[in-house]
Amino acid sequence: MAEKKLSKKDVVKAFWRWTFFSHANYNYERLEATGLVHSFKHVIKKLYGDDEEEYKACIKRHMQFFNTEPHIGGVIPGIVLAMEEERANGAPITDDAINGVKTGLMGPFAGIGDTLWQGTLTPILLAFGISLGSQGNLLGPLIYTLLMFGIMWPVAYFCWMKGYELGKDGIEKILGGNQLQMLITGASAMGAIVLGALSSQFVTVHCSAIIKIGSMEMNVQETVFDALFLGILPLGVTLLTLYLLKNRKMKATTVMVILILIGLIGGGLGFLGVAS
Repeated sequence: MAEKKLSKKDVVKAFWRWTFFSHANYNYERLEATGLVHSFKHVIKKLYGDDEEEYKACIKRHMQFFNTEPHIGGVIPGIVLAMEEERANGAPITDDAINGVKTGLMGPFAGIGDTLWQGTLTPILLAFGISLGSQGNLLGPLIYTLLMFGIMWPVAYFCWMKGYELGKDGIEKILGGNQLQMLITGASAMGAIVLGALSSQFVTVHCSAIIKIGSMEMNVQETVFDALFLGILPLGVTLLTLYLLKNRKMKATTVMVILILIGLIGGGLGFLGVAS
């Protein structure tokens, strides 16, 4: 039997389909499974098109629940492509082995991807975009969009191709070291610093109350809050938001309503002021 070999074009085509359609049919039962099958459909036909039973079996095993961060986590479909190619050429790779790789790696790579992407890169790029956009400069959203896609696609492509190149054994060796943990820790710290900088710049709350003692008037903001901790009110609002979202598990819309009510009530009583 002639060897069945995937070309680079086959692998790249699967990457682009995954990039655009990984969440096209996102649902609670299978999440990204249908997007994965769609990205693999030409590969499945090439590897198993001459064996109807294997063709059906391949589709069936990839319709199992699958969910990960789609850019960094694209390394997993890359690995699976290599495994499917080996299986089509007679390697003793079972359905359980392939699904085991997917389910075993989707969590770790989701954590890595979410930390690096949503927790680090997105806040940093937003810091540039929001700073320009808040001044009425249309370059703000444009720069954010261009930088986001300009970084996202090369990183996603590299992870996908590296997964296919290294296969299961290579990725397991990488995960077994301490390098990734150090990278995640550093990225988490960087993301927290950037979010803190954004909060201090864009969350503005001040106390407008005045205390009168005889003929003397004291501004509560200047004489009390700023003296104790400069920026304590914006910090308090930020920490309250974090507490409600993370600890109380409230929806973002509910937290937004609470903050609006605090602003309205505080402003109506002449105690709080909000500057935009």
